[in-house]
Amino acid sequence: MSKKILLCDDEVTILRAAQFKLVKAGYEVRTASDGQEAFEAIQEEIPDLLISDYQMPRLDGLGLIRRLRESEKTSQLPVILLTAKGLELSHEELTRELGIIRVISKPFSPAELRELVDQALDAEVMSSV
Repeated sequence: MSKKILLCDDEVTILRAAQFKLVKAGYEVRTASDGQEAFEAIQEEIPDLLISDYQMPRLDGLGLIRRLRESEKTSQLPVILLTAKGLELSHEELTRELGIIRVISKPFSPAELRELVDQALDAEVMSSV
């Protein structure tokens, strides 16, 4: 059974390129165009991994992650954060405070993202064995 990923970004070109690469790698990928839409999708079905942009309308990536961490059923959901504000964010603080696996600065390569997803989901499988 393929792993489920929720990919959330308000930039359609990034969303489609990343979705294409991850589906081609065998993942089941759902998309959301903002944090609120992603939050609602996660309430319906919890993915194995969330990839979220930082800056989005309605609910930004950090707001989304904070809301997910408040619920017992989503508190341990693995998250990769995408951001165009890479130099302005403290990656160490975000990983420590919110349990974000990795912060990736835009622009990024879809191949790099796929590699990080593979690593994150392999680590998740190994930790549950």
